[in-house]
Amino acid sequence: MTDQDLLQRISSDINVVAGKPVIKGTRLSVDFILNLLAYGASFDEIIEEYQGISTQDIQACLLFASRSIASSEFMPLSTEPA
Repeated sequence: MTDQDLLQRISSDINVVAGKPVIKGTRLSVDFILNLLAYGASFDEIIEEYQGISTQDIQACLLFASRSIASSEFMPLSTEPA
């Protein structure tokens, strides 16, 4: 599956979860899935709990987040002494 195929699994519509990026056809936001992963949920656990999503949907969330961060500019919040 190509990156483009994965990214097509993510959609954003102002009428669905206030425009947050979601797994297409669901109300499961990318950030919600990322938080589940961050707190230790496995792909299998997420798929079991939220039937109708697939491994590729979770991979799409990770790729979407990666691309979003890569295209952002970051400024340090504080500076360390030299």
